[in-house]
Amino acid sequence: MSKWMQVASTLALGGMLVTGPVLADTFRWANSTDPQTMDPHAVNAAPVTSFLNNVYEGLVRRDKDMAIEPSLAVSWEPLEETTGWRFHLREGVKYHNGNDFTADDVLFSYERGVSETSDVSSWFAPVSEVVVVDDYTVDFITHDPNPLFPDSIANFLIMDRDWTEENNAELPAREQETHASRNTNGTGPFRLTQRDPGVETRLEPFDGWWGEVEHNITEAIFTPISNSSTGLAALLSGEIDFISPIPLQDIDQVESRDGFKVLSGIETRVIMLGFGHNHEQLNDSDDVEGENPFQDVRVRQAAWQAINIDAINRVVMRGQAEPASQLMPPGLSGYSEVNDERLPYDPEAARELLADAGYPDGFSFGFKCTNDRYLNDESVCRAISSMFAAVGLDADLTAMPVRNYWDELRGGEFDMFLLGWSPGTFDAEHPIRFLGATPDGRVGSWNFGGYSNERIDELLPLVQQELDPQQRQAWLDEIAGILQDEVAYVPLYTQPLIWAVKENIDLVQRPDDFFMLRWVTVN
Repeated sequence: MSKWMQVASTLALGGMLVTGPVLADTFRWANSTDPQTMDPHAVNAAPVTSFLNNVYEGLVRRDKDMAIEPSLAVSWEPLEETTGWRFHLREGVKYHNGNDFTADDVLFSYERGVSETSDVSSWFAPVSEVVVVDDYTVDFITHDPNPLFPDSIANFLIMDRDWTEENNAELPAREQETHASRNTNGTGPFRLTQRDPGVETRLEPFDGWWGEVEHNITEAIFTPISNSSTGLAALLSGEIDFISPIPLQDIDQVESRDGFKVLSGIETRVIMLGFGHNHEQLNDSDDVEGENPFQDVRVRQAAWQAINIDAINRVVMRGQAEPASQLMPPGLSGYSEVNDERLPYDPEAARELLADAGYPDGFSFGFKCTNDRYLNDESVCRAISSMFAAVGLDADLTAMPVRNYWDELRGGEFDMFLLGWSPGTFDAEHPIRFLGATPDGRVGSWNFGGYSNERIDELLPLVQQELDPQQRQAWLDEIAGILQDEVAYVPLYTQPLIWAVKENIDLVQRPDDFFMLRWVTVN
């Protein structure tokens, strides 16, 4: 009997109870990526933020249809005498340890979130000050009018000041561990009961949660399974109830089996390539010394035009992806229709561009890629490397687990890298702020290659405060055009969402790929 079946049997004998809909057993799920920390301000990555949205809560949250709705704040409105927003907080909310939630926790979480060791400081680039008006009212003062601000903080998760300070975790720890790296104290619908990084994480419903209970699970057990074949076998054998993602080639196998179903859609995540724009020389090259060819836009364009994205979609992604031309997919607010076209696949043009840039025979370089973060990520990178080779770009591919990947990128240990980005606000301003703005400690926090353009830096604050939709779109169109003309990144495709689950389980698949336990029902 597997460990998951033993747990289920033990719980069935123990007769654990939970308030809410009809009682169900333990819910077991898996993903290819383990959240690398339980600290909500230490790592701004979807596996962390998605998981912790079950444990911690923000002032606002997104509903099943991705609309913003109240959470720890019951209402909010623009400030009249200055620029900013006033949030009216929910009273009577308890943390998992019984402490009361107040406005001081919001202030503390903001101060923690903008600290030097935080990975979420870019969320607060428009904010000049946070003012506690009373125990249940807090003002976010912004430098300029910012109509998008409430939407932009849906993943700003609030921590208890007393608990955090008592456990010497006042600052988020990206490089080291603190008490908050493996322990939690949120206000959310589930509380952490056991954390074994890379092995297993257990949650149970929080009886004191303020919200309406819609789920019917007694315990939730998460297991990271990096090997896709192992994960699929665990699902089909009944050891787990749900897994995301599954290999595209296994969709038919799951759908043909009684008792299972596949949920598919398109995520709001664009997969792209990035460059070391500010690197004066290549890190990993056998034939180029003292210079960085990727600082030449002709070389970056050659990389773009060497990639046959339709072939990658057809062969590697099984036709489930959608080619991308920008840092976010069509259909979201601010998408630039006038920049909708990708540069065409043209290997001959790529070779000519390399020759014009002074590299007629091409050159070698290092290419970093994940092998457990995005759907078919390593296979995509291998296909791209093969296409590069056809035009003289000799990519030395290094594929690695995501737990090591971000440190490599933050340390500048790359010449080219793979990245996926999903805009948390579902607006074009988001990827510009994180990926297109010059890094300065507040914006550009995921702009690993140090791309910089003065005009984009000038336009970003205007975009953030503009109320006229036509003027705002004109500026967003200009930014999208600059990013394309300078080949700041090479957008590849919008990633598909492929989840597999037992047929007797109902859950919600959101386009941001966040999985919410509070919407799980076992029938």
